Amino acid sequence: MKELFRSNDPVLISFVASLLTEAGIGHAIFDTNMSVVEGSLGVLPRRLMVEEDALTQARRIMKDADVEP
Repeated sequence: MKELFRSNDPVLISFVASLLTEAGIGHAIFDTNMSVVEGSLGVLPRRLMVEEDALTQARRIMKDADVEP
């Protein structure tokens, strides 16, 4: 898997993840549980990962949705 982008904004990550789901692109969100380690401050960014062969398509979907990481 390759990193599509990282963000501290859980709403943005959820939005992009839903776009990827609709497009049938496999993805995973890494570092979600790091908030427990950091004390739930939201300091550590979460990473949205996609399948390597779908990285270009995922970037195009983000661009079409006017989402800039």
